[in-house]
Amino acid sequence: MTVERRALTPRLRIVLALVWLALLAALGWAAGRSLDLGGDLRKFMPAPRTPAQRLLIDELGEGPGARLLLLAIEGAPQDALAAQSRALATKLRATPGIALVANGDADLSAIPERLRPYRYLLSDTAATGGLGAAALTDQLQQRVADLGSPMAAAIEPVIERDPTLEMLTLAQRWEPAASPQKIDGLWFDRAGRRALLAVQTGAAGFDPKAQETAVASIHAAFDEVRGATPSRLTLTGPGAFAVDVAGRTQSEASLIGTIDTICFVLLLWIGYRSWKAPLLGALPLATAGLTGLAAVAFAFDGVHGITVAFGFTLIGVAQDYPIHLFSHQRPGVSPWASARALWPTLGTGVASTCIAYMTFLVSGVDGLRQLAVFTIVGLGSAALASRFLLPGLIDPAPRDVAASLRLRALWARIARGPRLGVGAGLVAAVLLLAAAKFAPGPFWENDLSKLTPVPAAALAKDAELRGELGAPDVRYIVALPARDEQAALQASERLLPVLERLRAQRVIAGYDLAARYVPSAATQRERQQRLPSADMLRRDLATALADSPFLPDAFDGFVEDVGTARTAAPLTPRDLAGTPLASAVEGLLVSRGDGATALVTLTGLADPAVASRALAGSGAQLMDLKQASESLVADYRGRVLWALALAAVLLAATVWIALRSPRRVVRVLAPMALTTLLILAVLRLCGVELNLFHLVALILAAGLGLDYALFFDHAGDDPDEQVRALHAILVCSATTLLVFSLLGLSSIPVLRAIGLTVAIGVVANFVLALAIVRHAPPAEAA
Repeated sequence: MTVERRALTPRLRIVLALVWLALLAALGWAAGRSLDLGGDLRKFMPAPRTPAQRLLIDELGEGPGARLLLLAIEGAPQDALAAQSRALATKLRATPGIALVANGDADLSAIPERLRPYRYLLSDTAATGGLGAAALTDQLQQRVADLGSPMAAAIEPVIERDPTLEMLTLAQRWEPAASPQKIDGLWFDRAGRRALLAVQTGAAGFDPKAQETAVASIHAAFDEVRGATPSRLTLTGPGAFAVDVAGRTQSEASLIGTIDTICFVLLLWIGYRSWKAPLLGALPLATAGLTGLAAVAFAFDGVHGITVAFGFTLIGVAQDYPIHLFSHQRPGVSPWASARALWPTLGTGVASTCIAYMTFLVSGVDGLRQLAVFTIVGLGSAALASRFLLPGLIDPAPRDVAASLRLRALWARIARGPRLGVGAGLVAAVLLLAAAKFAPGPFWENDLSKLTPVPAAALAKDAELRGELGAPDVRYIVALPARDEQAALQASERLLPVLERLRAQRVIAGYDLAARYVPSAATQRERQQRLPSADMLRRDLATALADSPFLPDAFDGFVEDVGTARTAAPLTPRDLAGTPLASAVEGLLVSRGDGATALVTLTGLADPAVASRALAGSGAQLMDLKQASESLVADYRGRVLWALALAAVLLAATVWIALRSPRRVVRVLAPMALTTLLILAVLRLCGVELNLFHLVALILAAGLGLDYALFFDHAGDDPDEQVRALHAILVCSATTLLVFSLLGLSSIPVLRAIGLTVAIGVVANFVLALAIVRHAPPAEAA
């Protein structure tokens, strides 16, 4: 015998609400302490299978292209632009988080003091006779001239240890391979109206906080050096785009969230004519968000920001749970009884939706596993809260929505409307499937660049600056795999003649590789053997000093540095840690547990086929990262589709277990299936190429459709229950349609894809559930 639970007194209801809120606050606090948000997009990529895919995954966040920011200063006279370029570069080189700054002005600080004695291991000066008596004589004569020129202030502090200015030569050599024109020793565009700079951040491209800090530092430094001039700064590059997109996404999400909240409150207030309904309806939704967030925070070391954003979007369906409970209340029946009567139907919908997301756990993609945990825990906790907590807060003497004359009249008109039979449903399915299949244009969108939310004008500006600066091609890269770092450096050194031939043939405009900064240990040892002994260097230096105004002991520090270089251990990439050069080398020399890969970035690649043939037999491979990204997306989509197929089977099994009637199962699943085909057909006929975000949205739309169909089926042929189900689904669909229609208007392609897909699904699910699932009135059934 079931014991009817009595309604709580007003005082106990207040206590329950306060305890519920306190628990949510405590959960939110604990989740916030454990939550480690990240922005590494590789968490949403499947495991790479090919060398090009592995390289793409590495380069996506940590490669030199992902960390490069391009700057242009314009709007002032040329001399003012030059002064601002120098001042800005000086400030940025001392700014934390900025690894390298290049503006054409050689930066001697690129070699720290502790490494400067080894400069002759990094260059071939000794091998070409640059330290012989004749060469030293010529160099000292040039230094005398330099000390009488405007360069004296910069030259005098360094010539005692570096009379050949080898550090300056290295700094110039380390400038980008294809540099723009120089005016007054600084980079300018071809028209001479913009001073150009290239900045490389120390943080990876997928670190949004660090990129935001770097961009803010650049703008702050420019504001300081600009002074009262009317000059302005243009800043482009992946980091700058990421900061801009993050700002716009946050702004749009905040606006949409605000509008959604206001409309949610108004709709529930209008729908139930009670100020309590919006407050009580928000509790299960808040429970879903906080429990889902806590689950991923506790279960994973780092949570991706996309997981949180998508998770809160997908658990929006939890707002339907209290709405169903509110609409099915009636006088004389306690809220506990109403919740118990609704639970089989509500539980079936929740279980089916969770099953759809549970398949992401076997997708092999860490980001999707996080999303699955977030949504499953969130939706499950919201459903349980609506079943076991919310009834204690609901007014035990509500207004019965079934008594509304307007709703009853609306339902009467709907009941007289056409129904979609089995034959018509099959014909519709075939037509929709054919429309989706044979619509013109590619079915799937594999090009990730088309999903970028960066405005076309910003992309054009970036391409223009890349052309002016000779920045490396971001699509093609040469890879030389080897057993370790030293073998990779040696392989890249052997490739130098091939690269020089390609540049001479104008197949490429330039190139960059790690060996430009740190030669292999073997090359450094060979250069050590060519360095003169201390006695020989002193003799040659004495000869050079004979006809110069310098004192005989003026260059003892120089002799000491060369002696240190003769006996020093060869420099390795690890020795550059903490220096500006480290970032450049790390981006071009990728080490893994199973070996290392030397990368060569190319500038101005005119003919990939010719370059690929020239590299044949060298052990190097020209990789097309665009093709690698497309194949990776295809692999990703394949896994998601298999997961969805498994979800469909499990979902059908869940509905079968709940309903135990083949006719009812087919009738409940039919609207969801037809809606999925309708969405695909509409999108394809509108010329939309489907991407991964459409698939995620289809899952959400399917969950909504199943929910609507289950509740129309639950109403049976009871006219009052039919009206209550209609009221609940009208409120649910109105709130859902509103928020996703707003998302469909977003300028962010990801949000727009999800918004439009679900908005179409909401309308189609509602109409098809009425046309297929609704029971005929008793008279009609008779």
